[in-house]
Amino acid sequence: MPVVVVESPAKAKTIEKYLGGDYRVLASFGHVRDLPPKDGSVDPDHDFDMKWEVAADSKKHLKAIKDALKDDQSLILATDPDREGEAISWHLLEALAPALKKGSDVSRVTFNAITKAAVTEAMGKPRQIDQPLVDAYLARRALDYLVGFNLSPVLWRKLPGAKSAGRVQSVCLRLIVDREMEIEAFKPREYWSVHARLATPGGDEYDAALVLLAGKRLDRFDLATADQAAMAVSAVASRDLKVTSVVAKPATRNPWPPFMTSTLQQEASRKMGMGAKACMSAAQRLYEAGLITYMRTDGIDMAPEAVMAARDAIKAKFGDKYLPKSPRMYKNKAKNAQEAHECIRPTDMMLSPDKLKVSADDQRRLYDLIWKRTIASQMEAARMERTTVEIASPDNQVGLCATGQVMQFDGFLRVYDQGRDDDEGEDSARLPAISEGEAARLVPAAFEDELAKARDKGGDPVSVPAGQRGAPGLLTDERAAAAARQHFTQPPPRYTEATLVKRMEELGIGRPSTYASIVTTIQDRDYVRKDKNRLIPEDKGRLVTIFLLKYFPRYVSYDFTADLENELDEISAGDRLWREVLGRFWKDFSKALEGTSELRITEVLEAIDDALAPHLYPPRADGGDPRICPLCGQGRLNLKTARSGGAFIGCTNYPECRYTRPLSVPDGEEPVGDRILGEDAGDQISLKTGRFGPYVQRGEATEEQPKPPRASIPKGWDAAAIDLEKAVQLLSLPRPVGPHPEDGVLVEAGIGRFGPYVKHGSRYANIADVDEVFTIGMNRAVEVLAAKQTRGRATAAAPLREMGEHPDGGPIQVMNGRYGPYVKWGKVNATLPRDVTPEDITVEQALELIAAKAAKSPKKTAKKPAAKKATPKRAAPKKATGEKK
Repeated sequence: MPVVVVESPAKAKTIEKYLGGDYRVLASFGHVRDLPPKDGSVDPDHDFDMKWEVAADSKKHLKAIKDALKDDQSLILATDPDREGEAISWHLLEALAPALKKGSDVSRVTFNAITKAAVTEAMGKPRQIDQPLVDAYLARRALDYLVGFNLSPVLWRKLPGAKSAGRVQSVCLRLIVDREMEIEAFKPREYWSVHARLATPGGDEYDAALVLLAGKRLDRFDLATADQAAMAVSAVASRDLKVTSVVAKPATRNPWPPFMTSTLQQEASRKMGMGAKACMSAAQRLYEAGLITYMRTDGIDMAPEAVMAARDAIKAKFGDKYLPKSPRMYKNKAKNAQEAHECIRPTDMMLSPDKLKVSADDQRRLYDLIWKRTIASQMEAARMERTTVEIASPDNQVGLCATGQVMQFDGFLRVYDQGRDDDEGEDSARLPAISEGEAARLVPAAFEDELAKARDKGGDPVSVPAGQRGAPGLLTDERAAAAARQHFTQPPPRYTEATLVKRMEELGIGRPSTYASIVTTIQDRDYVRKDKNRLIPEDKGRLVTIFLLKYFPRYVSYDFTADLENELDEISAGDRLWREVLGRFWKDFSKALEGTSELRITEVLEAIDDALAPHLYPPRADGGDPRICPLCGQGRLNLKTARSGGAFIGCTNYPECRYTRPLSVPDGEEPVGDRILGEDAGDQISLKTGRFGPYVQRGEATEEQPKPPRASIPKGWDAAAIDLEKAVQLLSLPRPVGPHPEDGVLVEAGIGRFGPYVKHGSRYANIADVDEVFTIGMNRAVEVLAAKQTRGRATAAAPLREMGEHPDGGPIQVMNGRYGPYVKWGKVNATLPRDVTPEDITVEQALELIAAKAAKSPKKTAKKPAAKKATPKRAAPKKATGEKK
């Protein structure tokens, strides 16, 4: 029977079900070959010859395919319908070539969805491997290798602590670093707005904003001070007001197009807090289960039959009024969009989320998002009425404006509305019935309410100057009819994974299949950290970016990277030759590499020091030179590298002056300068700042004592508030509590790597409060130790999942361990890969992990973990009698 090869066992299982017993479906488990991670894998001197190597884990998968081909030489390559899928098929064909006889039938099929109809149709339309797509893959793989394996060693030699650089990875990192430097250089600008609470003759209240003052239309920064704002409040409160215009206009909101890869990642981040990698992992599972179409795409068009199915679902679930007269058509406006595949949509429009049978919560939530977006994209537009009311004084010196809208038909909004990023505003509120020409009465409102509203919007209201209080209708501290709110311009927000992917897409950097891996890599390299869903560059990431901007500016240029992506796309279309593109790139890149060969580390640090000076040495409050050492007052501060990698700020008077501090401090904290706290027992006690934060030290380093006693400042303590008493307490740790009442062994209290603790012999027990370390008594210590001991005797943790019996006997379980979830079978413990969650792992994947782990540790599988059987007691050995047996 013909052999069909796909990437994953889950996909193989689904396709085999559709094809029946006429085909044998096997999994390659992804790529079977790759470039060895060593020099020479891509040879520019020999027309970019590439040396491929079969991965150790892939050898058994290739063997299984070769064994299957012994019975039937018909090979069908059915990997994913994109450039990467085409590359996997090409690698398979190259690796299987020795096993294929001359004249063997080899074909390639693709399908955008794993459904019976799509798979059956694809089998009827076989083709050959698309060589231009393979060439584009080869060019991309060679480029990434040449940049990574030539630029990363430069970083290692010239910038200690740096881990790697990448063609797209480094440009993505630059986006985050550039944004952070924008934020740091940002100077907020003050401005004020004035708002009034008005009422109609019928008593309905509404809010209006001041837009006209002294007959002039106000711009954003016209009210720049509190005094100007107070005068504007007075001008409003001292005048009669009348409605001069009421304009109501119909408006419509059209639905968003269906998802492509980037917009799916953005919405999953906004609405579910799901990172790009987790989003694609969940989408992969849904695709392999045949529930959605292929999830790596930049196309937003839908197949005609899918459009009609969506319209049928809308009519059945919501009625004719939610169905537009004609189907909606979408075209991608994003730069470099290829429209190679259909959008991401459900394969069965009638399968609503409430009917979905999926155990994993992330898959269920993501399907819900995809279904709603797809259905909404073909629904009727939302219709509303937007009203603008203008209010003015008779002398036209003061003018206010109120806006609102009324939803007349919800349309697609009944199902779905897209989430918003930071810079997107909210819809205006509903207005009461207002007639032109009616009086607009100022309504007194509790000042506290206005204060709360103002603070919610980032400012404080002000009252009329004291000299004007008491006049009719003016604002007072007790009762308010109008209020001014203080505002400051805000810096651009830090990127989230969603907004970063959006920006990369706008610039044409990366492609749908690369977004998730790029964003994950820069976090894994410790170049970027995620805090409250925001991406913040680490000092290491800043150093790498500045180094590349200084010595390799072209290769972290947004335009250059986007243009190179265009060339790769042209290779895919057959319009360029991949070796020519590589040749032009390598010619200039190798020259740039040669230009750094004579660089010394000191030169690199000086260049980075100058570039980062505004960040490293912010202006001092007293106006002094920020680069003068605060400890000795004579040396200058500059950038230094540590032996263990990374960098810090130190004094040029080293070793006479040992002042150091980290490159940056967490948000909201001030850098702590080194200072002497006093003396204790003849030793000088000082507060210092090192690469890992502030610490206290007893004495100074000498030849007899090169490492004087030190103690880190505990988390939660304000380093600026540390005094001599607290420093001596920290340096005295661990503190003896006394002998344990049961065995007399000393009990101690201290602060360790994992926080505050009490210790009895070799047993440790954590305590919650750092301050308790200095006060804890024996009764409390014994109680904490006993509680820890009781917990230690608890029964073994329950498994996260029971996966059934192993073919060789014994249960397979998914457990939660100290270093993350793992699969357990008997004595074999196999850690789950990062991209596989306990909920998603299949039995086939579990068996593969167990087999791979067992192969590395054969001793652990010598005895099968079958159910225990009662064994008879062994008889006592007989005494020797001299008889032969």
